[in-house]
Amino acid sequence: MAGIRVTAAIAATVLLTSCGASGEAGREGTPPPATATPAAPAPEAAPSSEERVPDVLRFTATTLDGQKFDGASLAGKPVVFWFWAPWCPKCQSEAPAVKAAAKKHPDVAFVGVAGLDSQAAMKDFVRRTGTGTFMQLSDEQGAVWTRLQVSQQSTFVFVKPDGSTRKASGPLGSDDLERHVADLRAA
Repeated sequence: MAGIRVTAAIAATVLLTSCGASGEAGREGTPPPATATPAAPAPEAAPSSEERVPDVLRFTATTLDGQKFDGASLAGKPVVFWFWAPWCPKCQSEAPAVKAAAKKHPDVAFVGVAGLDSQAAMKDFVRRTGTGTFMQLSDEQGAVWTRLQVSQQSTFVFVKPDGSTRKASGPLGSDDLERHVADLRAA
């Protein structure tokens, strides 16, 4: 125990003498006392939830079952928007691939955006194709189509978690759709 005290005392003496502990400011080897500490830069404020929502997801709509939907709820997730019309043969042919991809990738939000027809026709399409397993929006007025700059059916808009987008016109088969979804998930 005495050896530890002696070692500690020697270390303290060396430390004090090498740092100029005599209190004489300006003595050679001793820095003058600081008069002011520079202010640390202020941390950046965290972006508000509004700022974290990409422009492409800043919209509201109504689901086919009449519920309100806010595109902002998809922020930070990979999203596949599938724009379809009930009378579109391309949309009809790709529905099984879209349904299978949505089931295979539960971590990706699939959202069908129906337009260019009546509610009854849209609901019938979903029933016939079995695509009611993922979100379906009713866009009779084309507001979501316009927001995402879609001008034809069948079109897919793939949104990465960072908000960047890629479009592809259909019909997309299973392999093409899988390739696009894999690209979304690689982000």
